[in-house]
Amino acid sequence: MGYTRSLAAGLLACVAVAATAQTPPPAAAPFTAEGMRAHVAFLSDDLLEGRDLGSIGHEIAARYVATRFEAMGLKPAGDKDDWYQRITFRRTVPGATPGTVTITGPAGEKQWAHATDVLVSIDVRDPNYAIAAPLVFVGYGIEDKVAGINDYRGLDVKGKIVVTLAGYPKGMPSEVGAHLSANKIEAAARHGAIGWLSIATLQAATTRPWAQRIRFANQPSVTWVGPDGKPFDRSYGMKGGAQLNAPVAEAVFAGAPKSLKAVLAEADRAGGRPKGFALKTSARVTQSATMTRVTSPNVAAVLPGADPALAGQYVVLSAHLDHIGVSPAKPDDTAETDRINNGALDNAAGIATMLEVARAAAEATDRPRRSILFLALTGEEKGLLGADYFARHPTVPAAGIVGNVNLDMPILLYPFTDVVAFGADHSTLGPLVANAVAPMGLALAPDPMPEESIFVRSDHYMFVKQGVPAVFLATGFANGGGEHWGKFLSGNYHNRGDDMQQPIDWEAGARFAEANYRITRAMADADTVPLWYRGDYFGDVFAADRPKAAIPAK
Repeated sequence: MGYTRSLAAGLLACVAVAATAQTPPPAAAPFTAEGMRAHVAFLSDDLLEGRDLGSIGHEIAARYVATRFEAMGLKPAGDKDDWYQRITFRRTVPGATPGTVTITGPAGEKQWAHATDVLVSIDVRDPNYAIAAPLVFVGYGIEDKVAGINDYRGLDVKGKIVVTLAGYPKGMPSEVGAHLSANKIEAAARHGAIGWLSIATLQAATTRPWAQRIRFANQPSVTWVGPDGKPFDRSYGMKGGAQLNAPVAEAVFAGAPKSLKAVLAEADRAGGRPKGFALKTSARVTQSATMTRVTSPNVAAVLPGADPALAGQYVVLSAHLDHIGVSPAKPDDTAETDRINNGALDNAAGIATMLEVARAAAEATDRPRRSILFLALTGEEKGLLGADYFARHPTVPAAGIVGNVNLDMPILLYPFTDVVAFGADHSTLGPLVANAVAPMGLALAPDPMPEESIFVRSDHYMFVKQGVPAVFLATGFANGGGEHWGKFLSGNYHNRGDDMQQPIDWEAGARFAEANYRITRAMADADTVPLWYRGDYFGDVFAADRPKAAIPAK
């Protein structure tokens, strides 16, 4: 999962509240602790070396999933009747010469190197770039018609480098804010900016200090390459930019009509949205990098629907297959040091759940009405890349994809008594999930950590961006779950401790698989497809012309 460690502190204080419904969906085939354990044991074995994108270990994992699909009698749903949707990725890493940021203004000129007080971005199209232009402060840099925000009003940024505050205004719904924050570069590009600089708010600097950010300074930037041979450009044509620590931010605001201190104070108030203005400074940003290409597959299979009128509709059960691979050696490591990040819970457990659901669905005597697409995704840990590629280049008709449940890092360390469906309040998938798991004595709990914006941080969100109602299902915080989540995220998460030596509760794993079978069958067998709620932000942005459901009365 693409979580960050900042989750851990907030998790420990959260306790879920239960909500249930009736109407049980079809009964499930048997789910066993042994079945779950066998899948996870293979996928998290040292032989696979952490299943990193483009690695032999990930290829072995992909073949394991494909052979399981074939043994179940499912139909291939990759490219050209294959199990695999093969994707090319471009991986770019900082070069030997560090990138730089130079600020020039009333206080003179000063330069900072990458990984000191600046973190210089990588451009996927041009590994060696240099941009120089006057600076314009644009507040949070948000522009969105549905949210009614335009931080660019009255500002001329064409040919300039924009300076934005990180994040989004205090008090804005976190999921909407996280989405808007992720689209800042696109907004700047629309207005003709050639680059960007980002400054942390007081809150952002506290929750994610500079020392934590700089630890990942030299991580590669990865993007998928389309069928036309062009890399997907998340900067939308802008050359590049940088994150700035406090000393550089002060230099940027030298001589400004409003001080950085005043701007940050305004942003720290609820609803505070500092207005933009031209700065008295200019910047030059340079970067050098090296590029390589790798390939890695999504693995896809379909269980065809039995109802001729509905078989052309697909409900998707997804989970990411990749993990983070082998950690770089440290100076005090020996030949015996374990550096493999096995990813047992993140996300071998999610894949195991999906495989057990697929098995049960294939063995059921009452076949589903709609088709079920089972999807093992690559590149989640590098930015939801495999899901993004599939959602934009689906191997089944795009109009036929009607709903998605995503499985990512189920914390199977305790006998859970509730589940969380992140995003449940945006569509009719919420009550569907509640009804499906109620016969098991499980409650659907509200999001226990809304401040973390989980709804926009895993693979299902790529389907949301194509207008598909989706949820991300996880074990809940009741019965000690919050403590187990917090302990995992502050310890074994993205670490070598996420292996088979953990005290994994395999009976909980079997129970989680059954819950997901019931949910998947409920989607596949329902009389109507999942619908966005009327007036929901994400439905209005990504599915404006599609039917909507009324929000149920509470």
